[in-house]
Amino acid sequence: MKMDNFYLSENYIHYLSIEKGLSNNTIDSYLSDIIKFFIFLKTELNMDINVIESINKEHLLKYFKQINIDGLSKRSQARYIASLKSYFKFLIRENIINKDPTDIIDSPKKDKKLPDYLSVSEIEKLLQVIDLTKKIGYRDRTMLEITYGAGLRVSELLSLKTEDINIELGFIRCYGKGNKERIIPIGEIALEFLEYYLKNIRLMILKNNKSKVLFLNSRGKPMSRQGFFKILLNYGNKAGIKKHLSPHTLRHSFATHLLENGADLRSVQEMLGHSDISTTEIYTHLSMKQIKKVYDKTHPRA
Repeated sequence: MKMDNFYLSENYIHYLSIEKGLSNNTIDSYLSDIIKFFIFLKTELNMDINVIESINKEHLLKYFKQINIDGLSKRSQARYIASLKSYFKFLIRENIINKDPTDIIDSPKKDKKLPDYLSVSEIEKLLQVIDLTKKIGYRDRTMLEITYGAGLRVSELLSLKTEDINIELGFIRCYGKGNKERIIPIGEIALEFLEYYLKNIRLMILKNNKSKVLFLNSRGKPMSRQGFFKILLNYGNKAGIKKHLSPHTLRHSFATHLLENGADLRSVQEMLGHSDISTTEIYTHLSMKQIKKVYDKTHPRA
């Protein structure tokens, strides 16, 4: 595959936008960093940049020396490293390469950014604008109920099969990063939508096609990441939500609302599929922020 076509491909841009939830400005910066890196490989090291598998840690270290990364601010260092890390992770995920040369590179420590999330009332607004009289609207509502109700990544949602659903016990099975299986409970409302979707709506959308994939597009084929992202943005606009909205926003909302209502961190870690609890701990900052607001509003000495 030609590199000059691949690193500017729509697939990678959608990956940064949907999976990573990056802004357009950050995406432009990432693409610029990647282009600079490949120009360096071609002009300074005389490498064939179409042979992506030949890139190793030595090439990365030479590049960082060339741009004098140690002389940059921590923020700029982190940006350069993050852009290359995200790119090679994407190539791994797409099975373009099987070894990530950025694994040996540590990003400079920086403050963790608190993720965007929706309030409970914003979630309600988002769900209420969906037209349930249309089969596609019912499918969309079911997808959003499951994404928010189980805290799924978009890749996990769209890879769900019909056999991954246990209506009777109220659980779904999904496969997260590293193909790690986890079982997640879902609430009665999401279960009701899911049961009706499976028995009625999905069959109408499927038509004469055969598929085990749970969520299908209007042609009866598996839903794409880009398709789901467009659906979510459309309803976000209709609901008047001004915050940055992506499938990951619903996942962040799921975790935040659980902790705000008394869930313990370890249980939330299990449901999110985080291998390290430190990744889950960022949500405690969000819930403590909410607790502080409640305190300031209600305590007589606040």
